Amino acid sequence: MHLLRRVSGGDQLQPDLRLFFVRSIGVLVLVLLAVACGRSDTAGVPSAQAEPSPPPSRTEDPRPKIVFLGDSLTAGLGLVETQSYPGLLQDRMDAEGFRFEVVNAGVSGDTSAGGVRRLDWALQEDVKILIVALGANDGLRGLSVNEMKQNLARIIESARAKGVVVILAGMEAPPNYGPEYVASFRQAYRDLALQYKVQFVPFLLDKVAGQPAMNQPDGIHPNAQGAGVVADTVWAVLKPLLDQFSAS
Repeated sequence: MHLLRRVSGGDQLQPDLRLFFVRSIGVLVLVLLAVACGRSDTAGVPSAQAEPSPPPSRTEDPRPKIVFLGDSLTAGLGLVETQSYPGLLQDRMDAEGFRFEVVNAGVSGDTSAGGVRRLDWALQEDVKILIVALGANDGLRGLSVNEMKQNLARIIESARAKGVVVILAGMEAPPNYGPEYVASFRQAYRDLALQYKVQFVPFLLDKVAGQPAMNQPDGIHPNAQGAGVVADTVWAVLKPLLDQFSAS
């Protein structure tokens, strides 16, 4: 039975992949940003102007939780719920006998600051693992890298204070803010992973960004096939933790 719940509430990235990502979507991101700024809806790029909807009531599933705190990339914008990468990971855990409930706390348009505001609510239940997949909208808006880094640090510290294991997923900034911003944005995730010694996914959209066959028509959000690749990327870091929990 698929019991994914959606709520609204180390390694270095390969240089050639970074270049491909930057060159492939740079112009597209600029166009999409211009379009998004002129529209009142939030159906396209993860817009910073999107208003998070209120969280639904919680279920009484007794299993420990794995919370995915993210934006539209995590929410699965444009996909049905079970096609999002957290939904696919729930299926995989169920198939392999891991007794955890995935909580999809992805909110379209959310930034790292929004994640800080939602964190206490997201960690109310018996949360064992928190996957932090925020920052894409900070990068799209060109927000302060230092502030993003501070926000992500607060999330990591708060989760650890509650005994929650953290996986940090890195993102890439679009190139329109210049190479210095792009480099500092990328390095912020690596610095946090080293500082806090958390499990680390260097780039959430590895093998997906800039690949037309893996993305929806907007060129930003993964399609069903791309979400499967993202799930594989996260699974490589998540499964060893699940094995540890199962053995303890």
